[in-house]
Amino acid sequence: MKKEKLLWVEKICDEILKTFPERKVYTFAAGISPSGTVHFGNFRDVMTCVPVEQELRSRGFKTRFIFSWDDFDRFRKVPTNVPSSYEKYIGMPLSAVPDPTGETKSYARYFQNEFEKSMKELNIEMEYFYQTDEYKSGRYDDLIIQAIEKREKIAEILLSLMSEKAKKSKGIDTEKYIQNYYPISVYSRFSGKDNTEILNCDGSFLTYRCKDSGKEEIVDIKKEHIVKLHWKVDWAMRWNAEEVSMEPGGHDHASPGGSYEASSKIIREVYKTEPPVFIGYEFIGLRGLGGKMSGSSGMAISPGDLLEIYDPDLVKWLYIRKSPNQKFELAFDTEIFRQYDEYDRENSEDDVIPFRQAVAFGEILQWDVEKIDEVLKKAGFKYSKKSVEERVKRARNWLEKYNSESMIEIRDSVNKEYVSKMNEERKDFVRKVKKYLEDNENFTIEELTSILYEIPKEGTDGDEKLMKERQKTFFKDMYNLLISADRGPRLATFLYALDRKTVLKLLNI
Repeated sequence: MKKEKLLWVEKICDEILKTFPERKVYTFAAGISPSGTVHFGNFRDVMTCVPVEQELRSRGFKTRFIFSWDDFDRFRKVPTNVPSSYEKYIGMPLSAVPDPTGETKSYARYFQNEFEKSMKELNIEMEYFYQTDEYKSGRYDDLIIQAIEKREKIAEILLSLMSEKAKKSKGIDTEKYIQNYYPISVYSRFSGKDNTEILNCDGSFLTYRCKDSGKEEIVDIKKEHIVKLHWKVDWAMRWNAEEVSMEPGGHDHASPGGSYEASSKIIREVYKTEPPVFIGYEFIGLRGLGGKMSGSSGMAISPGDLLEIYDPDLVKWLYIRKSPNQKFELAFDTEIFRQYDEYDRENSEDDVIPFRQAVAFGEILQWDVEKIDEVLKKAGFKYSKKSVEERVKRARNWLEKYNSESMIEIRDSVNKEYVSKMNEERKDFVRKVKKYLEDNENFTIEELTSILYEIPKEGTDGDEKLMKERQKTFFKDMYNLLISADRGPRLATFLYALDRKTVLKLLNI
C-alpha cells in the first residue's frame, strides 16, 4: 500500500506520547480468547494497532506489538459446529480441551493456528503470548498474590461501577460481597474444572473445595499454578506486567462502568501504575451474507475467509482508511467490485487486473489462468501474470462460494424456443454479429464493442428512444442465445473470450 499520513493515527500517537513520555519501549497489545474462530470484527484489534505502531516507530521510538491468546480462559459453551459430547469439557481451560478435528494438540491451538496463518499471509508480525504458558511459568505469581491481598479494594471498585438495580437483580449484599470476594478462579486438581469454591487464602497458600468431587485441599499457588485472575483484574495485571501503552477494543468496553474503566481503577489501586491508552472501535458490517457472526457460535467469517476473496493489502487498506470510531462494511456481493476499483485507483500500478474483469474472464474461460492470460494479451490488456493468478483465484472463490446464483452456464445448443419468439429484424441483427465474427478473426474488444452498438442503430434515423429500445432488445437476445438469461457479462468481452466455434454454433439461427 502507498504510505500516507492518516490523521487518526497521528492523533493516537500524540496521545500515547503525552500519556507515557518517558517510556523506553512502547508496547501495543491485542488479544482474544480462542473459544472459536477469530472473526473479522476482533481483527480490528490488530488493524487498529498496526498503523499506530508503524507511525510511532517511524518517529524514532522503540515499539513492540504483542498478541495475547487467553487460552487459560474456561471453555464456556459448545459451538454449533462442535460435537455436543464436548459439554463434558465445560469449565476446563481452553488449552486443556481436545481439538475436535484431531489436527492439533488442543481446542485452543486449532483456532490459534488458523489465525496466525492468516497474519503471516497479511505480513503482520506480532509477538504471541499464550496465557496458559504465562500463568504456568510462574511469572504472574507475585502479581496474583498482590491482587488477592487487595481483594477487598477490588470488590469495592467493582461494586462502585454497578448500578443499584444491577446489585438488586443479582441479590448482592454489599458487606458479604466484599467479605467473600476473591479475584481468582481455581481449576480443581480433581476435575480440571473451575467449578470450585475458595475457602481461604493466606499468602500463597490457598484452600479450596472442588464442587464436582466434594474434595478439599490446600495448595501453594506458586507451585501448582491452577489459579487464574478474573477478566477485569487479569486485564489490569497484564497491562502492568507488559507495560502496555495502547490497547484497542470494542466500543462497549469503553462505556461508563465498562471493562476499561474497571480495569483502569484496578491497575491504579492494586499495581500503582497508569492504564494504557484505550482506543474503542465501532463494529464492522457485512454485505451479501445473512445471520449473526460470532466466534463461539461457529458461524464466523475469519481473516482467512476474507483473504479468500480480498487481496491482503486490500484487507488492510479497508481497515486502516477508516478511523476506529467509523463503521464500514466488508462485501461478499458486487460491492466488492467498487472496493477493488477504489483501492486500485489509490494504491496499485496499472498492470493489475480489475477484480470484475477477473470474475468475467475467469468464469468464461473456466478459471484457466494460462488461457485467461493469453486472451487478455490478445485483447490488448497488459496485466502482470501474478495479478491475474492471484485475482482469478479470489474471483473464483467470490463467485462460487458466495454468489453461485450469479454463475453463468454456456448453452450447448441453439435456443430454439427463444428464437421462435424473435421477429426477422431481431434475427437479422444476430446474423450480422455472426457474419462479423466469421469474417474477422483478428479484432479488438473495442472494435467488437463498436459493432455491437452500431448494428441495432440501423434504420432508426437518429431516433434516440427507438435506438435505445433496439439496443436493449438486441443485447437481451444475444444473452438468451448464449446463456439463456436476459443479462450477463459485458457482451463484447464475453464474445471475445468465448470459444469461437461455440459462439458461431449458438448464433446459427
